[in-house]
Amino acid sequence: MNTCSAFRPGRHHPALYLATLIAFVVYWPVGLALGAYILWGDHFRQLAGDMRSRFDGAFGGSRQGGGFSADFGRTGNVAFDDYRTRELKRLEEERRKLDEMRAEFDAFLRELRRAKDQEEFDRFMANRGNFRPDAPPSGT
Repeated sequence: MNTCSAFRPGRHHPALYLATLIAFVVYWPVGLALGAYILWGDHFRQLAGDMRSRFDGAFGGSRQGGGFSADFGRTGNVAFDDYRTRELKRLEEERRKLDEMRAEFDAFLRELRRAKDQEEFDRFMANRGNFRPDAPPSGT
């Protein structure tokens, strides 16, 4: 007699049924979730495995550096595969150019802020010598 037959997929431990019953009494959404797991858990596990294999097959697991490489999954249509490869390379080049432009713009903004801060500091230093504690504030 095979002693592992009680633990084959699709069979659940009696404690799970007891926990489901108690969960329904204490807080019904948890009991509902456990009941769904008992009834459809194996189906969802199989569905998740199918979806994972489809996803991995479609993209070939070749995501690198923020973009897809040009060799992810061949369709069998040579003309389309060549077109897709060219377009992906073109898009990656455009992304690289945009990243470079963004870096240049960020450097420009840093320099602009530095120049503005320098101007304010120079104005402060120039006005600092003109400050007299006994003089009334200039806003009144």
